[in-house]
Amino acid sequence: MSSKPATGVFSFLMKENIIAKPGYNRWLVPPASIAIHMCIGSVYAWSVFNPALTRELGIVGSAADDWDFSSVVWIFSVAIVFLGLAAGFGGKWLERVGPRCVGVTAASLWGGGFIIGSIGISSHQLWLVYLGYGMLGGCGLGLGYVSPVSTLIRWFPDRRGMATGMAIMGFGGGAMIGAPLKQWLLRTYAQAPEYLGAESTMNLITEGGRRFAETAQGKVEVIVASVAQAASLPGGGDAGVYVVGTGNTGAAATFMTLGIVYFLVMVFAAFQYRVPAEGWKPEGWEPAPAKGGMVTSNNVHIDEALKTRQFWLLWIVLCFNVTAGIGVIGVAKTMINDIFGDLVIVTAAFAGTYVLMISVFNMVGRFFWASTSDFIGRKNTYHCFFILGTILYLSIPYFASSGGAGALIGFYLATMIIFTMYGGGFATIPAYLADMFGTLHVGGIHGRLLTAWATAGVLGPFAITFLRNISKNNAITDLVSKIDPTIFAEKFGAPISDLSDLVAAKSVTIAKLMEIVPAGTIDPTSTLYNTTMYCMAALLVVGFFANLMVRPVNAHHHVEKTHPKAFPAE
Repeated sequence: MSSKPATGVFSFLMKENIIAKPGYNRWLVPPASIAIHMCIGSVYAWSVFNPALTRELGIVGSAADDWDFSSVVWIFSVAIVFLGLAAGFGGKWLERVGPRCVGVTAASLWGGGFIIGSIGISSHQLWLVYLGYGMLGGCGLGLGYVSPVSTLIRWFPDRRGMATGMAIMGFGGGAMIGAPLKQWLLRTYAQAPEYLGAESTMNLITEGGRRFAETAQGKVEVIVASVAQAASLPGGGDAGVYVVGTGNTGAAATFMTLGIVYFLVMVFAAFQYRVPAEGWKPEGWEPAPAKGGMVTSNNVHIDEALKTRQFWLLWIVLCFNVTAGIGVIGVAKTMINDIFGDLVIVTAAFAGTYVLMISVFNMVGRFFWASTSDFIGRKNTYHCFFILGTILYLSIPYFASSGGAGALIGFYLATMIIFTMYGGGFATIPAYLADMFGTLHVGGIHGRLLTAWATAGVLGPFAITFLRNISKNNAITDLVSKIDPTIFAEKFGAPISDLSDLVAAKSVTIAKLMEIVPAGTIDPTSTLYNTTMYCMAALLVVGFFANLMVRPVNAHHHVEKTHPKAFPAE
């Protein structure tokens, strides 16, 4: 580390100018690290936004021009992809400029991403939401993720597991604060759309799959809301006809508020960063001797690690464990409403609490499983993830088909255990890498392995939305086949031959079809995720066998053999 202070306009951000003075209390650093991770960890509460974004124009329900669920869920995926890419490439830059510069950059990207996303929502330009929250915000996530972990490892060489656990716990627990905060902001800024009256009092027509009402001011596009849909409006509402394009979900204002708040908190936290002087170590501390067994006492160069089978096996292990969990996290609130929405207890507040508990169990799992791995080993810990996870994913379709309060409890417990293993996978993998490749370049190797996280950010949501859409379309077709064509035409103002247009315009949904199906017809909504759960279980089986194949790295990959001049053997 150079002792020469940096100069220039932004020199106060550089590593050389934030070296701690003798006597500095290292315990002042963790709160700043946790604060940044809590801010960026709110990405796990993304599913709170899904309902609002899919009815930004219709408010009480999705209008024809509203964004599809399968469109908005990919915003979360893009953010995770850019998180992985930024973390993978940002580690080297972090070493050069230091944590304060990286932290301020992360704050600007994450907060600015929300602000750009807000403009996209208010102007109904989805690409701006992808650019802001997804791409720029995702880069902020990645830089914000690596900065605190690297800094804490330097300050706590005697307690690395505890130090990194604190920061990673903050990321996992970000939704614990973010979910209720977003719920509250959405309720605060929301406005009900214009109500025209009961359906029976209006002259409704259907054109191109859309519903219109004749009013004194002319023809306007409308949504015919059910009792349940109207009840979700701010202050409640009556079933009937509402004008599309009036009212407000509050999503744009919520994005703007969060962007400003997250930027200010993260900048303040970044300015609390200090780095230890070269050669600093805790008073009285000496490194413990290396353990035997699966924990190597040798090191592997970062470039050589990519040539080993162990790196790619662990890449698969992390990718498939994360894929299985991240797909569910992105649609958690929507899923519990779809499966158990007919139960009285499953209200909007209950669903919001469910998202909050995901964050809690994600956070707890990071400490529990990482600590457990110290006793049973990293490989056995991942075996637990894959074996137990497979059983739990296969149980979800059973609970979904069973229905009732008992099934809801089973579903709740199963998903919460899954989320502990999702978080535990992130907390355990750095130690697993250190076991395999040593500590010399473990930070850089970890950053490159996070490309598995980026890949999982695409695979998980793609699988769950693609398979869900197939299930939904099949369910609609099956329901329509049971309905009298005359009744269908009276309900939707168009013949069954226009079904594809009506579905595309969101005039026909499973819920609306259930209002006119013959008595005794089973609502298929609770089964929409069955195929997805079977797919996630299959991925975990593949991950299990990849983990089973992990063995110690061969000696010819050790740094003394691959880089003998740069790292001579002692």
